[in-house]
Formats: sequence, C-alpha cells, structure tokens
Amino acid sequence: MAASSTPTGYHSVTPSLIVRDAAKAIEFYKQAFGAEELSRMAGPGGAIMHAEIRIGDSIVMLGEENVEWGTKSPLSTDGNPGSLHLYVADADAAFQRALDAGATVRYPLEDAFWGDRYGKLTDPFGHEWGIATRQKEMTPEEMERAGAEWMAQQAAGQSAQQQPA
Repeated sequence: MAASSTPTGYHSVTPSLIVRDAAKAIEFYKQAFGAEELSRMAGPGGAIMHAEIRIGDSIVMLGEENVEWGTKSPLSTDGNPGSLHLYVADADAAFQRALDAGATVRYPLEDAFWGDRYGKLTDPFGHEWGIATRQKEMTPEEMERAGAEWMAQQAAGQSAQQQPA
C-alpha cells in the first residue's frame, strides 16, 4: 500500500479538462499561464489521451475529447458547467498574458468586494478561468457586508438603467 492516498505533487482535488486539440491546449496553457508540461500519453490514432501540466503549485490533467467515449469539450457542448480559479502574484499581468495568448474576456478585471483583484477569461478551448490576486484578507462578516453593499449597488444601477430618459 502507498504511503499516501494522494500522489506527490498533487492536491486532494485535481482538475481534469477535456479539450479539442490537446496539443494546442498545452501550448496555450504554457503561453497563457506559464504551465510546465509533465507528461503526455497518446491514445488510439495518436490523439492525446492523457496529459498533465503544472500551473503554479497545482497539477491539471487534460485529454482530447472523444465522443465515442462520452468525453466532450465545452466547444462540443455549447457551454461550460464549471471554471478554474487561478491565484497569481499579479492578476493584471497574468490576465494580459492570457489575452495575448488568445483568451477572451468574460468579466474584466476589477477590485472585487471579497478582497481579490479578479477577472474571468475564456480560453480558446471553451474553459473559463478566474484570475485573481488576494489584495485584502477579510473576515466572513466583512465579506458578507461588502457583498450586500455590492449587490445593492448593482440593483440600483439596473434600476437607473431601466428608468425612462
């Protein structure tokens, strides 16, 4: 029996992405997020069946979509049921680096009410990435208060937009 139930270098939860054109995805993640390729395994026909990359201190698994095996990328399902959240030292630089590599903006960077500098991108393979830098530690109570204020501001802005001119 292994000494640990979690392999060295992994965390308890390890994301695994299904992508269309895994080789291009690996290159994008290298350019956009500074990923390091750890392994690559070809399946039938030469497509990448399983690969692993490291982004920061986390491993991300990925593989080629294969409809016959029931694995589809967000590009084949017209949507994305989840997203990845990446903490970095400089959200502005990381956000721009990902844009330069081919990502598109889903939510622009802003100083978020929960204490992060935060924005969200969609990569060319349909996966969403939240990019953040922690700017301020907040208690749950402070975060709840700030969230309520933010939601009130959003509601007031929507009401103002709905008023006739």
